[in-house]
Amino acid sequence: MLQRALRDSAGSLLIDLVVMTSAPRTEIRGVDPWRHALRLRVAAPARSGEANREIVYFLADLLGVPSSDVTIVWGAGSREKRIAVAGLDRKAALERISAVGRS
Repeated sequence: MLQRALRDSAGSLLIDLVVMTSAPRTEIRGVDPWRHALRLRVAAPARSGEANREIVYFLADLLGVPSSDVTIVWGAGSREKRIAVAGLDRKAALERISAVGRS
């Protein structure tokens, strides 16, 4: 199911997310099977872009890319988001995200 949440697109990786804000900690909580999106809990509140900034920094750290390579391309004001990660392919992202689930 994780594979359906990630796809390559013109030199970038697109990641679909369903986000829950104001969580106890920022973490991946699996995959939403109906939306084909990664479920992400974010500690920051959905206020003044705080949660969006935390999403960008969390994903950059998780995927091993600079935060400047991570962009919210759709859904900045919504709990459903599409993220673009420049210069990362789907296979590498799958390995890094899957490694988090095993640790």
